[in-house]
Amino acid sequence: MAPGSKANKKSTVDAAAWMFNVVTSVGIIIVNKALMATYGFSFATTLTGLHFATTTLMTLVLRCLGYIQPSHLPFTELLKFILFANFSIVGMNVSLMWNSVGFYQIAKLSMIPVACLLEVVFDKIRYSRDTKLSIGLVLVGVGVCTVTDVSVNTKGFVAAFVAVWSTALQQYYVHYLQRKYSLTSFNLLGHTAPAQAATLLIVGPFLDFWLTEKRVDMYDYNVVSLMFITLSCTIAIGTNLSQFICIGRFTAVSFQVLGHMKTILVLIMGFFFFDRDGLNLHVVIGMIIAVLGMIWYGNASSKPGGKEKKSYSLPTTRQQKNGDDSDEGPRLKA
Repeated sequence: MAPGSKANKKSTVDAAAWMFNVVTSVGIIIVNKALMATYGFSFATTLTGLHFATTTLMTLVLRCLGYIQPSHLPFTELLKFILFANFSIVGMNVSLMWNSVGFYQIAKLSMIPVACLLEVVFDKIRYSRDTKLSIGLVLVGVGVCTVTDVSVNTKGFVAAFVAVWSTALQQYYVHYLQRKYSLTSFNLLGHTAPAQAATLLIVGPFLDFWLTEKRVDMYDYNVVSLMFITLSCTIAIGTNLSQFICIGRFTAVSFQVLGHMKTILVLIMGFFFFDRDGLNLHVVIGMIIAVLGMIWYGNASSKPGGKEKKSYSLPTTRQQKNGDDSDEGPRLKA
């Protein structure tokens, strides 16, 4: 296949994966908002456990059908991933409870610089000036859209700190594990989903009771609410899978930057379905700034030098000392 055809095919698959993630992510947020706001099912952590239980069933079916091949993931790596992922989910829920909406949004925005820091430290990634500025423009735009009142307290700050770092580490780890152990998105989900489902379904009811003072087993289940719960779990299969696909194909930073497109779409959908009076000039300007920043980021990061690994050459004197007479000295990839 010609290089141009390969590049076009990769771009098409990348775009399809990203659209899959956007559609499922926006869809599940809208369904969950209706489930919680309209039908009073406020047990977010337990619901997430149900999401991973449904995803586990999907991976088991695919394994039985032969679409998922046996693979290996060391228990220590799985344990670290589950800790990061579960602290992310719990931290986000607690942060939303203890902080104002404005500070919660600022905490979510800070995931981008934290993800950048992880790539710089662990992968020795170097960002160009344009890439850095484009990320800054995205942060400004989304901040204008979403940040309103900002107040913070000590325990809220701690919860947000844990949520941000655990989420960034979890997303970085998805990319890291897929590369290191040659795992497909289905393989990685097959390893992680059962463990997350088990831990969240055990911890979830207690955490939800602590956050809401309501018991999940005492909820007034009916046909409509069960239908929404089932729909939420079904969409979650696509959300969980598409997240792993996107982070595997891109990076955690790109996933976070472009992921704010979902924030904008959720705002727009929310205005149409829940809060028609919330769309104003202030929010529209923020959306435009954020979208321009995302376009700039996509262009800047794809250019040569926009985002690349640092390379270090050994000093010439050391090469000569080691008896290397070749014209091209060894290079180390960090």
